[in-house]
Amino acid sequence: MVLKTETPTTSLPLTTLAPRQGAAIDYELFLDCVHCGLCTSACPTYVELGTEADSPRGRIYLMRAVTDGRVELNTELRRHLDLCLDCRACESACPSGVQYGKLIEPFRIHMAQSGMAAPLSFLQRFMLFHWTPYARRMRWLVRFYRLLQRTRLVRLIDRLGLPRWLPPTLRQGHAMMPSLQRHYGRLPEVLPAEGKRRARAALFTGCAADAFFPQTTLATIRVLQRNGCEVWIPRTQVCCGALHYHAGQAEAARRFAAANGEAFASDPANPIDSVDAIIVNAAGCGAMLKDYGHLVHDSPAAEKIASKVRDLSEFLIELGPIPPSRPLPLRAAYHDACHLCHAQQIRRQPRQLLEMIPGLELVSLAEPEICCGAAGSYNLTQEEMAQRLGQRKVKNICDARVQAVFTGNVGCLLQIGRYLRGEQPGIWVAHLADALWASYGGNIPELGRLMEAPSKMA
Repeated sequence: MVLKTETPTTSLPLTTLAPRQGAAIDYELFLDCVHCGLCTSACPTYVELGTEADSPRGRIYLMRAVTDGRVELNTELRRHLDLCLDCRACESACPSGVQYGKLIEPFRIHMAQSGMAAPLSFLQRFMLFHWTPYARRMRWLVRFYRLLQRTRLVRLIDRLGLPRWLPPTLRQGHAMMPSLQRHYGRLPEVLPAEGKRRARAALFTGCAADAFFPQTTLATIRVLQRNGCEVWIPRTQVCCGALHYHAGQAEAARRFAAANGEAFASDPANPIDSVDAIIVNAAGCGAMLKDYGHLVHDSPAAEKIASKVRDLSEFLIELGPIPPSRPLPLRAAYHDACHLCHAQQIRRQPRQLLEMIPGLELVSLAEPEICCGAAGSYNLTQEEMAQRLGQRKVKNICDARVQAVFTGNVGCLLQIGRYLRGEQPGIWVAHLADALWASYGGNIPELGRLMEAPSKMA
């Protein structure tokens, strides 16, 4: 790919506005970008579209031009910024250390405050901001859908072609819905370690992740217990606030952060100082929690939470994992969740854990760090680009001829599972915690069927 270094060409009208206006961004962050273009080959939207204004370099140029008063903030410019997945692959690729997330996120807040937020339907706003971030509401929704699956009414609905009559948001949700397992209900607040206690960990259960994949929450707890960890699950914890923050609703995100500060730091029976780490098994939540100190500047509790957050894989490697012993004779791949590999720079640890599983052959995927198109709510708000990226990721998975693909984020599980069901429904799509617990002695779905998968894909 030939990298271009000229400034992006757009039809955005130049205007004479007051300089340095708009978003609360440290202007020096703009100047870190030297426009070398090395980020372009890592950017999913640039790889798909090849347009400069849909690259990190181009978007930085546009945001800076608005800040300088050289370009008007209008719907055409907003469209280029809305198309950004905020996957932060550009940060990993950038030799100058540009902190792109600290540019795009406050700029989206500025757009929302200026009345230029991404256009969302009433149903999208309701689902994204008034339903999904609330764990109990999500459990009720998933429970209803699970009933449809168990009674096989979902098959009848699909056979009759009824989903095409649904509003786009509900149609997308229907297409992404995985095979749902029964929720575990209410767990004890503190679960003991197996054997000698090696650490004490608090568990962040989240909202959507726990509703869609309760088996992964249980697997995470059991893996921690097997590794000698006492697990504390704060009762009053809430959503991390990522959905609101990435949509430019900073105040709502800060309210969630403050509530989590209370939940994790104000319990006299389980003080935050008594835990070695706050464990997260969803990459998007982990990245958000680690950024609480930046989000809530005047909250010591939020800063303390941020300093304690560890991804499950990160924590186990630091602790020194007890080797799993049950063989899983599978050819498998690991998909890098964007907010794990780019935002948190965690790549090697999940692979180290998978390589410890007896019998598991771990193979590489082409374009391992290109986003799958989930990106939080992106697959609901940018359906066309999310589909292109989902199909691109699934093609790479199928080309690798694997029987299983593992990852570390709920959105990736939903997105990859959706498109794999249309191409290779026999591939096991699961969280890293599910693979580890299966090798520690837990359950693995239809192991015999999975072992036959490569011959069927030959």
